[in-house]
Amino acid sequence: MPTLYDADGNPIDKTRLVEEVAAPTVTGVRQILSGHPAQNLSPRRLAALLLAAEQGDAVAYLELAEEMEEKDLHYRSVLSTRKLQVSGLPVTVEAASDAAEDVKAADLVRDFLSTGVLANAMQDILDAVGKGFSACEILWDTEGKAWYPSSILWRDPRWFEFDRLDGVTLRLKGENGLPEPLAPAKFITHVHKSKSGLPIRGGLARPVAWYYLFKNFGIKSWVQFAQVFGFPLRVGRYGSEATQDEKDVLLRAVRSIAQDAAAIIPDSMKIEFVNTNSTGNVQIFKGLTEYFDKQISKVVLGQTGTTDVGQHVGTANAHEKVREDIEASDAAQLSATLNRDLVRPLVDLNLGPRKRYPALKVAREEKEDVSALVDNIVKLAAVAPNLVEVSVIRDRLGVPEPAKGAEVIGMKPSVPSSPELPEDTPPVPPAPHKAVQAVQSPQPAPAPDPISLAVQEELDGWEPLVSPLVNPILALAGRCSSYEDFLAGLPGVLKEQDAAPLARSLSFAMFEQRVKGGGNGRA
Repeated sequence: MPTLYDADGNPIDKTRLVEEVAAPTVTGVRQILSGHPAQNLSPRRLAALLLAAEQGDAVAYLELAEEMEEKDLHYRSVLSTRKLQVSGLPVTVEAASDAAEDVKAADLVRDFLSTGVLANAMQDILDAVGKGFSACEILWDTEGKAWYPSSILWRDPRWFEFDRLDGVTLRLKGENGLPEPLAPAKFITHVHKSKSGLPIRGGLARPVAWYYLFKNFGIKSWVQFAQVFGFPLRVGRYGSEATQDEKDVLLRAVRSIAQDAAAIIPDSMKIEFVNTNSTGNVQIFKGLTEYFDKQISKVVLGQTGTTDVGQHVGTANAHEKVREDIEASDAAQLSATLNRDLVRPLVDLNLGPRKRYPALKVAREEKEDVSALVDNIVKLAAVAPNLVEVSVIRDRLGVPEPAKGAEVIGMKPSVPSSPELPEDTPPVPPAPHKAVQAVQSPQPAPAPDPISLAVQEELDGWEPLVSPLVNPILALAGRCSSYEDFLAGLPGVLKEQDAAPLARSLSFAMFEQRVKGGGNGRA
């Protein structure tokens, strides 16, 4: 097999495909140990680490993004919702054409999907939604002559960095700390594009970080407030002649009430409980936290209607539509990444390079308008009965081919019923077909009746009547690249057609059928 190249034109070294090239190390830069920049985070420190990420050192920012998913439950919830919604979508494969080699390539990809390796790695690949990018290493294995990914491993994004010159090209941090190019056909590098600009600034963790910081300040103040005003204020009173030892006893008693709800004091001393009205202050902290949560929901999900209660039905439906749009965008980006970093090397390693590759698609199944589809099929079959295969129609409707001998729904041809014979009538053996033909004399053709002659005369010129109807449909089929495009353009073509001449001829034929069949529709 000739030298294989990845999508960027880099030669593929097969010897490295079965090795781990980005495994963690005990020493060096690829350690599993992590810093915790969220501790004692301040506005000044947050601004500094975000600036460092832009300049090429994104370690602290990526550590913060990880901590935010651990410490902020609301952010983790909405971010997981967004990733799970995409990772749970159906994955389909479309062949590049109906050619045998293209169908074989598509079947190869479908066979790999059945292993479940990609399904298990979907969440890891979508880690890019929060952090801006993800890099998952492919471990290839050969089974016979077939190259299949045996596993797709999540790699810590801290072990990678973007090129300092263009800010786009992703590189692996080598054991010596110096960046090195990614091995071809070894990584699925997914860049989440939520905005234009540098990939490191495209993750959702970056805008959420500020709300996380201020929300954290608010919650800390809320906890302190609860510690102070959650219990009544305890005041110990002592006499003017009390000694220092007596004062210490009273102070310990007051503190014991807070911890143990029990204390003893001399008769000369007393403890009072003073209640404070702090309801208004509590609402301030609660409202501030809810505000930050709503802003985080808007950033991650594009709306708040699917996370907060109390929404009107119309508003909730509109918000769900926004969420579906975000889902479609995320799925399209993921599909492009998988086609570039997974499908192409899989086909190249097993079947060799080619100009066209199967298309892997992560997307929700579109809801088919069955009524409109059936209506178009009926209209199409009336003027061009041999244009569309029945199997194509079954696939669009989701109806499998009926099993042999199974009971089906539909019109059955009317067959004349045989007269019932008495029960004691002996069966008549069938005569050989050839003998019947030898005995029977040829029957002269019946003379055509006047109605048939008129109908035949009317239908003799059928081609000029049908051609104006069929030719535009055939032209539309020639212009369309897919069956979906054909169906979309069909109503417009049918609307412009004049079927009156053909309908007149067909009415004559129907009239003849009814006259000869006695009005029951049988000739």
